[in-house]
Amino acid sequence: MTGVNGLARQNRWKTVRKKLIKSMPYYLLILLPLAFMLVFRYYPMLGAQIAFKNYKVRLGIWASPWAGMTHFETFFNSANSWMIIKNTLLISLYSLLASFPIPILLAICLNESNVKWFKKSVQMVTYMPYFISTVVLVSMILQFTDVSSGIVAQIYSLFGAQAPNIMADTGSFRSLYVWTGVWQTMGYSAIVYLAALSGVPLDLYEAAKVDGASKLRKILSIDLPYIAPTIITLFILNAGSILSVGFEKIYLMQNNFNTPVSEVISTYVYKIGIMNSNFSFSTAVGLFNSVVNLVMLVLVNALSRRVSDISVL
Repeated sequence: MTGVNGLARQNRWKTVRKKLIKSMPYYLLILLPLAFMLVFRYYPMLGAQIAFKNYKVRLGIWASPWAGMTHFETFFNSANSWMIIKNTLLISLYSLLASFPIPILLAICLNESNVKWFKKSVQMVTYMPYFISTVVLVSMILQFTDVSSGIVAQIYSLFGAQAPNIMADTGSFRSLYVWTGVWQTMGYSAIVYLAALSGVPLDLYEAAKVDGASKLRKILSIDLPYIAPTIITLFILNAGSILSVGFEKIYLMQNNFNTPVSEVISTYVYKIGIMNSNFSFSTAVGLFNSVVNLVMLVLVNALSRRVSDISVL
């Protein structure tokens, strides 16, 4: 009996070895991306322990003394903490509500267009802004809103009025930040939905045409249900970054006047961690941000699974 079991194990090992040898090119193909993920994504996670230590550069991460939850308590007890969290949350929610449905509407409108040259032209015009770098985009915003020579100032001068300083107006900052982002990314984001709409069976459109359905009815009964899994999946992923506001653009748009509404977690972490060399405190704030995003991702994913049976986890 033992000999039979040993022979079976040898046969299994031979089978596994043959499969490994046969699949070796594929393993070698993923070796470099896997190494990249391990070195630049997973290994840096060890540095998260700095949030619980009084990090000293000369001592290193491992030898620095433990501080427990001190840095988290310092952040939540600081005068600016809730203002920063509120600003981050408001800008993120505003961006999500504004930027999420517009690419869907754009994709549906382009899909309904029967004029090929018009469809391609609109797609190209809305797609190209995505390739404008953040620095160039913010430079354009600053030039357009310049009080003395900007386009906004020239329009106001036509009516004999003085242009407001939009970049210093706390009431206009969020809208300026969000809608310039919508303009820059809506064409690129619409590509995913256009790809999903291209897979809709033509039989459904023909059946709807025979039944006398209007274009609006086709959109509501065919297009939206067909791309609903894509919409829900992308919404879950976006909800998982509810406290993540891109650093570069908002930092470049900041000034002394709009800081009360433009100071978010990413810019705060940069100023505290890099400029003030308070690495432990900034790591604690960044870790809090990541944990909240993870919790939101899990909650929205669970809610989606319960309601629509669609999830990413």
